[in-house]
Amino acid sequence: MQHAKTGARAVARSRQADRAAALWLGAAVSAAAILIPQIGQAGNFDPPQGCTLTVTVQNRGCTVSQFYRCDKDNPGDQRTAIFDQDGLSYESLIDAETRWLESFSYRTRIQDRLIEQARDHASFSTLLETGRDDFDFWTESNTGERLHRVGQDKLTGKKVVIDGVELEETRFELTTYNSAGDVLIKRSGQQYISRELGRFLGGTESGSDWTGRQSESNDSPVLFSFPDEDGYGETTPQFDCDQMMTQLKGHGDA
Repeated sequence: MQHAKTGARAVARSRQADRAAALWLGAAVSAAAILIPQIGQAGNFDPPQGCTLTVTVQNRGCTVSQFYRCDKDNPGDQRTAIFDQDGLSYESLIDAETRWLESFSYRTRIQDRLIEQARDHASFSTLLETGRDDFDFWTESNTGERLHRVGQDKLTGKKVVIDGVELEETRFELTTYNSAGDVLIKRSGQQYISRELGRFLGGTESGSDWTGRQSESNDSPVLFSFPDEDGYGETTPQFDCDQMMTQLKGHGDA
């Protein structure tokens, strides 16, 4: 799923991506490890030097994701840059097992990293082989906060084709605890995986935090743009943006 467990599943979401980075995820890694992408002409994404953009994904929830790989990274590593209506909002790095290694929120400036020692790291290969992957690991933010993440991903057996790309549906559960063992956040929902891309993509989810606040979101993929296709590198989100603005205005009026 797109949670702190895999990092890259934090595919994210416009202002929801910021909340996910700050509240749901705790965000990720050292600033020195984050590569700074560039925005070229006509709002196109230019990955950093030595990196190659593999696909652009337009999502529900008014975000667009750029998936790219860099020569300096370990084999199988993938990076994600997420754009909302206000521009670049979030970046993350995953490995070949979709373990979330590092990320950075441009809105909150929160950074965090995966703590290497874990009871049970995320494993994309285990999910593919057995249909289920349990995880139990810790993250640490640049503020020194440590969070404990426990949960699971399951394949439902359902396959879908979205914009010509075959995806498999998953269900996930995630509970986040503080260092004292208190429950901070519970999340559950549905996401997708792509065997070809070797990663998770967004879906629908619900959650609650220690204050009792409830949340619902949908950042399912809608359009995939590969090299030489329309939309490749586009940084302007296309879906649900009017809805997001309506929600924001309603919140402000309240």
